[in-house]
Amino acid sequence: MDLTPREKDKMLIFTAGLLAERRLARGLKLNHPESVALISAALLEGARDGKSVAQLMSDGTKILTRDQVMEGVPEMIPDIQVEATFPDGSKLVTVHNPIV
Repeated sequence: MDLTPREKDKMLIFTAGLLAERRLARGLKLNHPESVALISAALLEGARDGKSVAQLMSDGTKILTRDQVMEGVPEMIPDIQVEATFPDGSKLVTVHNPIV
């Protein structure tokens, strides 16, 4: 399988997001990298599903709560930026204060 660097990045985000999802399902609190991966993967999948940038920016704040992450993690993530592929091209999706 010959992947471009961008495709490799997306695969890494997806894999880390899947791991975070499984840990969350087991009742574990997520750390910083796991939280970023889970939110980023959800944003990429949302774009693939055809959601708009505005919808993803809104949805991005509803993926995780403070109770689902380790102490201090929400303050470590003031925003998340992901370049997602939409039907009309790639766009930067920014979610401010993703963990409420």
